[in-house]
Amino acid sequence: MQRQIITTKDNSKTLLIPSMNETYHSTHGALTEAEHIFINNGIKEFVNNEQPIYIFEMGFGTGLNAILTYKFAQKHHLKINYHTIEKYPITEKELNLLNYSQLLNLNETETSVLKQMHQSYLYELSLSYDFNFKLIIDDFKKINMESNKFDLIYFDAFAPSHQPNLWTKEILLKLYDSLKPNGFLITYCAQGQFKRNLKHLGFDVLKLAGPPGKREITKAIKI
Repeated sequence: MQRQIITTKDNSKTLLIPSMNETYHSTHGALTEAEHIFINNGIKEFVNNEQPIYIFEMGFGTGLNAILTYKFAQKHHLKINYHTIEKYPITEKELNLLNYSQLLNLNETETSVLKQMHQSYLYELSLSYDFNFKLIIDDFKKINMESNKFDLIYFDAFAPSHQPNLWTKEILLKLYDSLKPNGFLITYCAQGQFKRNLKHLGFDVLKLAGPPGKREITKAIKI
């Protein structure tokens, strides 16, 4: 898959797939988008949680959401079990060109953690005393998901217009089943049909304010 490095409006970099005219993050600000959606409206909800938090990320991509979660968890002393899936992993060269170490002011340990995330396939890593990580290189449709396992899902697949096979009721039901009761899914997508499908499956669907360039995002709670 051909990809290009581009700079977004907050000076953070992301990847563009020219053949799809699709980017891995918002061109209005990759870092701003990730922090707003997945940190401030995602893991931040668990900031006072003393029990291990189970997170599943649909679309590991550049690893930006994962390393931001790692930094947040370390700061707030959270215990995290982070599982993610990616069908088309990025290369080491692409990771270096994204330059997240400088962007996020990563220390030596955090830089090493980000590299380990991208190099770990199938087996689970202990990236710190309280942060376990597993990257699966596969098609989501082919893997089994344990029921009632996850507290939080980062749904960061490409848009329904570009990757419709990951936004079907079948896929959403699989995600719903994998969530614990009162667990929730957070995503940048606010498409009408997507939200109707979530409601049909039993989610309580909330509209939240979006990051720059996006009027709203979606939070879906398993009830």
